Amino acid sequence: MQLHKISVKNFRLLHDVEVLLEPRTTVIVGRNNCGKTSLTEVVKRLLHDKTAVFRLEDFAFCCHNKFWEAFLAFKNAAEEQDVRLLLPSIEIKLTFTYGPADPLGLLSEFVIDLDPDCSEAVVVGRYTLKPAMMTSLFAGLEDTEATGKDELFRLLRERIPNLFGLDLFAVDPNDATNTKAIELSLLRSLAASGFISAQRGLDDESKEDRVVIGKVLENLFMTAKNNPADAASHEMAKELEGAVHEIQDKIGTDFNSKLNALMPALSLFGHYPTAGDSTLLTETTLNVDKLLTNHTRVRYSGVNGIHLPETYNGLGARNIILILLQLRQFFKQYLAMEPKPAVQVVFIEEPEVHLHPQMQEVFIRKLSEIADLFGEEHKLLWPAQFVVSTHSSHVANEARFDAIRYFLAKLDAEHGSLKTTIKDLRKGLTGKGTPEEQEFLHQYMTLTRCDLFFADNAILIEGTTERLLLPKIIEMIDVGQPAGKKLKSQYLSIMEVGGAYAHMFFDLLDFLELRTLIVTDLDSVRQNDAKKWVGCPVHLGSKTSNACLKSWFHAEVTPDQLLLVPDEYKIVDKKRIAYQIPEADGLACGRSFEDAFMLANTALFPLVGTETEKAQTAWDNAKDEKKSEFALRHALRVENWTVPRYIREGIVWLAEPDTPPLIVAAEAAPADIAA
Repeated sequence: MQLHKISVKNFRLLHDVEVLLEPRTTVIVGRNNCGKTSLTEVVKRLLHDKTAVFRLEDFAFCCHNKFWEAFLAFKNAAEEQDVRLLLPSIEIKLTFTYGPADPLGLLSEFVIDLDPDCSEAVVVGRYTLKPAMMTSLFAGLEDTEATGKDELFRLLRERIPNLFGLDLFAVDPNDATNTKAIELSLLRSLAASGFISAQRGLDDESKEDRVVIGKVLENLFMTAKNNPADAASHEMAKELEGAVHEIQDKIGTDFNSKLNALMPALSLFGHYPTAGDSTLLTETTLNVDKLLTNHTRVRYSGVNGIHLPETYNGLGARNIILILLQLRQFFKQYLAMEPKPAVQVVFIEEPEVHLHPQMQEVFIRKLSEIADLFGEEHKLLWPAQFVVSTHSSHVANEARFDAIRYFLAKLDAEHGSLKTTIKDLRKGLTGKGTPEEQEFLHQYMTLTRCDLFFADNAILIEGTTERLLLPKIIEMIDVGQPAGKKLKSQYLSIMEVGGAYAHMFFDLLDFLELRTLIVTDLDSVRQNDAKKWVGCPVHLGSKTSNACLKSWFHAEVTPDQLLLVPDEYKIVDKKRIAYQIPEADGLACGRSFEDAFMLANTALFPLVGTETEKAQTAWDNAKDEKKSEFALRHALRVENWTVPRYIREGIVWLAEPDTPPLIVAAEAAPADIAA
């Protein structure tokens, strides 16, 4: 059995989302403030917190107006049932799947359908107004919109935590009207949870007694102490407790004898009637339950008997130790639970904190093995499902492609607020491209440490020259750009993919809704005397060999046709293509970056003759240039050069904050334009 799906409505940015979970590890990626932490938080409220309480600030902005609509209906004496339908609620739905061989156990309480072929059980938690609280919610409010709205939301902030409550139902997957009330404790028995927060306090040394790992060790001790079924750990906890009691008795005896020696004059006062024995005694009590936190310091082994404090170890080592100890704690808690939960969902936020890139990759790769290793110790399967949220391209790329869920914050035009859209790579790229192309994407993104999942914009480039020169180009163009349109101020991903592979990324870029500039080469070719297609200057070419351009325009195209394409037809959705064009009308055009660069910088590369002769000379000279040397020379040593027009125009477009209107290039191929 597994938790198959989490659906959330009206919680912060999660207006109406659905996340499919993998049987073992699901990786959540996305930019900052896109809803990743909100998913963890809403599940934590349901499965972990002592009471599931929400505030007005937890309700998605896009549903706030529903409170006002419900209030107006209440003022107009509408039926309470109708007013309740208008009031927004925070909803969390968990969908469990099970197979014919799975023992139902606790899940049987949640299976209320009569369909023998159904393999789902659905639980819905709804945070909504409690019964008989409608009048209390809207008491003392006026229905004048000019002042009433502000007053309504001021009072809602105070009233919602007290007047709203969580209702929990098992729901028939085939009939949403067939429900059964469920106790929250029963759900938490079915689905245990664990949460490892991103804020682990490892680098906080402001408090002298701050002990992060010691607190986890205390929790492990308490779990072992209270779980006789885990015989080895339970016996170890008893031995620790016995050792503490022995120390406690010795301290008590020794301390009393020394205390009485300090105060011999007390006996001079004699005994007062009915006062009893006035001899002073001390009783030393060591709270073994808190010993590991309050009186035990974690040390790392040193030399000469000098052991180093917890804070002396590197943050990365402490982080990975803490995560492993917490995972161990969750597993021990699972062992102690009776009956055993069917699944334990463990949320891990930003495991990459303080870890070097290789360790980040190892962690996500070994996570499932860690769970299996814990289970093997006790000859059982730990039914843990991990949900890992990350900002690390190393973690994301090491995960399986279809295990990634991409969170994207988008503007909701109807309500004027942001909301989260969740992209499931398993579903979203199904049927997109050939299996070989999908495998290429996964392998490429893994090998190149692609950070597309975390970028605002992306640039796909041809090769070495563009990669080395692009930072300098962006810096030069930004100098003349107004504030808000400088590309260096934006989160940019640059990928070197070559003209033969760029088109394989088109579906992925569309799926991620990522604003992208594709910089490619015109790659003009002609047939030689042996009827073989060979590279040539643009004015001699009869077609392009560039696969990216062919895919973009869905046709075989000639260089002459490509030079006639207006800028608006170089834009499709959030993608723009840029290839060589003349620096001005009537001037020569380059075939690749190097000769286009020469034609744009005739002061640095003297070119004489007609425009055709200049193009030929630039083409000949470019063939003799070593790409890396050419790029480094102009990136580091040569100053005051001009960025080729096709790249400059593409960079300026990419830096624009607003997305251009949708243009579908397929509707007007270059051949149609040329005609």
